[in-house]
Amino acid sequence: MTESDVRAGIRAYICNELIRDPNYPLSDTEGIITGGLIDSFALAELAVYVEKAFNVYIPDPDLTVAKMDTLDQMVARVMQDVR
Repeated sequence: MTESDVRAGIRAYICNELIRDPNYPLSDTEGIITGGLIDSFALAELAVYVEKAFNVYIPDPDLTVAKMDTLDQMVARVMQDVR
């Protein structure tokens, strides 16, 4: 699995499932939580998706705005544990 696979998967999940706008032009550096696109409950849903899709568990202390606000941050966190 490549970084681009992870990025595409997370972007699609956020746009299709969490904000329900598949045409939303989500950038890599956009504040997803701070920008009001998703809330902390949606972030928890994203963590479940990541675990199922990429077999990467993200512990609760990492599920914060400071660590998971942008697509770049999310992808970097997932790639830490990809084997």
